[in-house]
Parts: sequence; C-alpha cells; structure tokens
Amino acid sequence: MQSRGVLRRSTGLSAVRSCLLLLFIHMSAPLEARRVRGGRAQTRRVQQQQQPQPPPAYRERVEGATESFPLDFTAVESNMDNFMVQIKNLAQSLYPCSAQKLDQEMKLHFLKNVSVTCNDGSPAGYYIKESKGSKRWLLFLEGGWYCFNRQTCESRYETMRRLMSSTKWPQTRTGTGILSPQPEENPHWWNANMVFIPYCSSDVWSGATPKTDQNDYAFMGSLIIKEVVNELLTKGLNNAKVLLLAGSSAGGTGVLLNVDHVAEQLQSQGHTGIQVRGLADSGWFLDNKQYKFTDCLDTISCAPTEAIKRGIRYWGGLVPESCRQAHVGEEWNCFFGYKVYPTLKSPVFVVQWLFDEAQLTVDNIHLTGQPVHEGQWRYIQNLGQELRSTLRDVPAMFVPACLSHELITRTYWMDIQVKGTSLPRALHCWDRSLQENLHINSSHNHQMHRTPPARGCPLHLIDSCPWPHCNPSCPTIRDQLTGQEMSVIQFLKHMGFDVQKMAQQQGMDPRKLLGMLNNGN
Repeated sequence: MQSRGVLRRSTGLSAVRSCLLLLFIHMSAPLEARRVRGGRAQTRRVQQQQQPQPPPAYRERVEGATESFPLDFTAVESNMDNFMVQIKNLAQSLYPCSAQKLDQEMKLHFLKNVSVTCNDGSPAGYYIKESKGSKRWLLFLEGGWYCFNRQTCESRYETMRRLMSSTKWPQTRTGTGILSPQPEENPHWWNANMVFIPYCSSDVWSGATPKTDQNDYAFMGSLIIKEVVNELLTKGLNNAKVLLLAGSSAGGTGVLLNVDHVAEQLQSQGHTGIQVRGLADSGWFLDNKQYKFTDCLDTISCAPTEAIKRGIRYWGGLVPESCRQAHVGEEWNCFFGYKVYPTLKSPVFVVQWLFDEAQLTVDNIHLTGQPVHEGQWRYIQNLGQELRSTLRDVPAMFVPACLSHELITRTYWMDIQVKGTSLPRALHCWDRSLQENLHINSSHNHQMHRTPPARGCPLHLIDSCPWPHCNPSCPTIRDQLTGQEMSVIQFLKHMGFDVQKMAQQQGMDPRKLLGMLNNGN
C-alpha cells in the first residue's frame, strides 16, 4: 500500500512537471519566434504594406487575443510566489495533463450572522468560487427591480419570491460574462475570486431595517453587502489588492450606493491596501418626466422619482454620506447616477445602454404591438440625448446606442463594441489607468490628477449616432410578439423611423442612409 501511494505521488508529480514543461514551451514560443523574426523584420514590414488591412473590429479582436492568455498578470504584480501558484493552478486545469478537474461553479454559503436576512426573514447569503492564486476579488450584486410599499411587496412575493426569499436558492451557480471562469469568455477577470450576491432585499441594496412585528418585511440590502465583506475577509479578501464591486440594473444602482461604504468598511478595519472600485451596469437611471403620467399603483408604472421617494422611507434606506449631505431631506436624489456619482470617492466604471429598456418601461414607452408614433419616437431620441449629457463628466464608461438592458453577465458581452473597442478591452484599459494613477496620486478621488488613457486603450466610450440600434454590434432584436429576428431597418420601421426626415436632419441623401442601415452601419 505504501509503495502504491509513493507511485501515485510520483505519477502526480510527473504529470504536473509535464504540464509545466508544456506551459513554459508554450510561453517561450512567442519569444523564440520574435528572435527569429528579428532578422526578417524589414521583409515582414514590406509584406504587410502590400497586404490589405483587416477591418478595425477584426483587428481589435486579433490584437486583444494575447490578453486572453490565461495568466492574471495584473493580479501577480511581480510577486513570484503568487506567480508560481498561478502556474500550478493553470497546470492543474490543463486537460488531459491533469487528473484533477477544475471546479467551475460558485457554491452557496448562507451568512453566519443570521440576523441579516432576506425580505421574508430567511437567511441571506452569497455564492463563491475561490481562486487561491489571485489577489483580485469580484463581488456582483444581482438586480431585479424593487417594491416600495406593502401592496407592491405582497404582489412581488407572490410572483417573484426568489427575489425576496432564499428558501429555494440552488446550491451552485455558473458564472457568465464577467463572472465566467473561462478565459475565452472573460479574458481579464476569469481567474479572480468570484462572488455572486443574490438580490433578496427589494430595496436597491440600500436598506438596514429588520423584520419585526411592526414590519412585515426586512429590508437589509446594505447590511447584506457589509456582512458578506466581513465573511470574505476570513476567506482571503484580507490579502486582496483589488475589490471590484459590480452589479446590473438595481444591482448597478446598488454599486453606486455602496462602493464608498465598502471602501470605508475595509479602511476602518485596517485593510488600507485594498483598492475598491465600482462597475455599475444598467443602473444609471434618470429622474426624468414620464412620456405618459400614470398613478403610482405598481412598480412598473410608477415614476422612478415617486417610487424611490416612497421606497427610501419604507426601506429605511442608506445613501453615501457625502451624497446625503448634498441632498439633506431629499436623499432620494442619491439613487440617480448623475447626482450620486460626483460625490463618490471610489473610482467607478459606468456601463449603460443609451436606450435602456427598463428606463423606457418606467417612462411608459412600451415597444410592443403597433409601431410607435412620432411623439414616442421623439421622446426616445430625447432620452438618448439626456443620458448622454448626464455622462459628460464620467471619465470611464461604455455606452452603446442600443435598445437593451444589462450587459456584463451576458454571454455575448465581448461582442458589443463602441468605436471599435469591446467592453472587456475598455475595462482592461481602465484597470491599467488606475494602476498608473496609483503611482501618481495617493488620493482615491476619481476627479483628481486624471492621467490621459494610454494610446490605443480608450475608456471613455459612447456612441455618437442618435437612434436605437444604430450601432451594428448591438444585440439581436426580436419581435416581442412573434419572437422572430428583425433587421435594423425592420426594427426602425417598426419604431416609426422616417428615413426621409432623419436623412434631412443628418444632412444626408436618404438613399445613402437607407444603404447604411441595410448594411448595419
């Protein structure tokens, strides 16, 4: 038995050595190739000049391909021990070299502090996939609207109980998009420690109110985040270099409300070396006037300002202290991105569709059935202009002119581009700029000593075209009644798009505009 154990260990070590050898051969190959190519550099340049250049979108993907190589160099940061841990982790994940299969799923953990609960009093929790070799942590806040009084919360409990209770949560979750453990789908964050925090507080992650005899529901979104961070400090977060608090929809707004709280929480406990950042996806809502005013009877038809005014009282909602001081007595303002963002100390990257479906829904623009008429079309265009103006002073953003909602956890998140740059590439550029700023400026205030982005590495990306889905990389459009795919021109005609009038507004020949739309330009 002992000799068999020795043999098994020897075989295991041999497999690891083989994997490491293959890995170093793979890593050194480009270096050797560069040495060989050095003597032929002049010939290559002449050949490249004679060959037709690929289109920009293709070049961006090809040039970014090296970034997909599965080593997290940002997390390594010259730490050789950490680097070797990652090498071993990678060797274990190589198949068929390894007998050990990498566990890709996030596992459910309920909070040890049972006083912090979901709406119905069931325990709150989180899903985690640890990556021992990485000092980067990604905490994701789930979205899912809200409820703002007893009536809307009771209705929500009947129809969307998963967003108010943990009683039927699955034991595992598989991450997608920026939560994916696959480098092909997630080139820069695949090897981070992934944490998915389910939304079960219905309060836009702001509440601090327990369930009592007087309160039918608990609203503890802000406290859930705090408790999750406390538990993660015992799982390696205390050694982290970067914590990215990300979220979509209500979770995106939750990022804006909580990113400074998390930074202050870590600093107060002595963890001053952790860089806290925010990634807010589809949570930059406007407190604009609805297209058609309706009474505040349910979550969907109630104007955002009125819903938040009622909700913040019902939830006992908390907002960042600097924003509270700027809006004393009207703290509801802090739920709107363009009002809370200037008060934040932590750097935040904003991802927002220029024509957000959730924003249009609460503004009572419903894109089903008959084509929209001219007044609705004008409202939609004005919405895009309003959103663009509120983002003017945001240095890091990705804003495609598409009609959609949520992006960073979509499997197609790498396919969307703004001005030839994908979102993962823009986030990588942002990460680089923050690392460079760290050496220049000890302050975490994103409005001070901003260095310009590196050449070819943009991070202020917003489409300039003025109508929905004028960006050819937008997600596929489907007719909401038939489920059939629609071309861009079919969609715009359904929206009441007038080619003649739009061409006149843009100073273009109508035939040229129609050709551009048909070609997806």
